[in-house]
Amino acid sequence: MTKVMVGFVSVLLTIQMQSQEIPEREKYYTIINAAIEETIYMQQKAIRLNEIHSGKESFAMVKGMNFTDGIIEVEVAGKPLPTANAAARGFIGIAFRLTTVDTIRYDCFYLRPSNGRADDQLRRNHSTQYIAHPSFPWYRLRKEFPGVYESYVDLVEGEWTKVRIEVKGKQAKLFVHGSEQPALIVTELLGSEISGGVALWVGQGTDGYFRNLKITGR
Repeated sequence: MTKVMVGFVSVLLTIQMQSQEIPEREKYYTIINAAIEETIYMQQKAIRLNEIHSGKESFAMVKGMNFTDGIIEVEVAGKPLPTANAAARGFIGIAFRLTTVDTIRYDCFYLRPSNGRADDQLRRNHSTQYIAHPSFPWYRLRKEFPGVYESYVDLVEGEWTKVRIEVKGKQAKLFVHGSEQPALIVTELLGSEISGGVALWVGQGTDGYFRNLKITGR
């Protein structure tokens, strides 16, 4: 295993029992509809990721990786931008099994940090989310499968939050704050791809920060 720095995001890669090194910064990522920079956030070196064009997918995909099954760990901090509309929640997460051939496709877990301690219980119940782009956006899943692909977890807007994603076959689990129990379980992933890239992901109107990304393939 080789530990390297990817734009201040520490990455440990063990992909199919082989170590892969990812070269430095703009070499590190394929950037889609996003502005990326190295910065200091809450006294920590981090990657800042913001969208460029509102309403489009925004992510930074780690280059040189083909992820099928394994574990993705990262610390994230998300909050709405000052210019964001009232519906913004600081959407921030990780996309995996991502492909960009013809159409962008991926599975994704993300957080809505502004929902974590909202006074409205229904908003709290929407603190975590799974989606499969492009066929299963959050609004379709919420309408057709209410409560199945999102859940509550305690979150604080703009604070560092540990996230762990475990993927095996068609099942994936989201763990938050180092908990031994998952905050969200997806028993049947809805994405069409069995392997692909891993990406830092932000939603509309989000000021997003990432650090200590660790990816271990099985």
